[in-house]
Amino acid sequence: MSRPLALALAVTAGCLVGMQAPVNARLRLSVGEWQAATFSFLVGTVALVIVTTLVAKGGLSELRHVRGAPWWALIGGLLGAVYVAVALMTVRTLGASGLTGAVIAGQLAVSVAIDRFGLFGIGQQPLALTRILGLLFLVVGVVLIVRT
Repeated sequence: MSRPLALALAVTAGCLVGMQAPVNARLRLSVGEWQAATFSFLVGTVALVIVTTLVAKGGLSELRHVRGAPWWALIGGLLGAVYVAVALMTVRTLGASGLTGAVIAGQLAVSVAIDRFGLFGIGQQPLALTRILGLLFLVVGVVLIVRT
């Protein structure tokens, strides 16, 4: 995949994530917090089952190899569920921009640590001053966004 295409897809995914919390928060008003998070994951699961069955090489049968994955590789769905639940509970307090800024700050902070130490099978990346400054600017941006 080319770098420009990867960047465009990542920005698109970011736009969708930015919409996710407000959409789920609205669903929460109809069905409740945990029920909304559950339904959100149910819809996502059904969509992924359909796409995997129709598009992915090997389809769902490749899931038989999940036993060979390290334990920590199996908790991605749990991490996503925590994000969805927390996001739909906090978006009305922080607003979509405050929530998104705080989430991105957390993502970037842990991502810098993952890159620096080569965690989870990711290649090591140096901890440059520009990365640290980027984190600091992002924290300042989040503080400015969530101030009342």
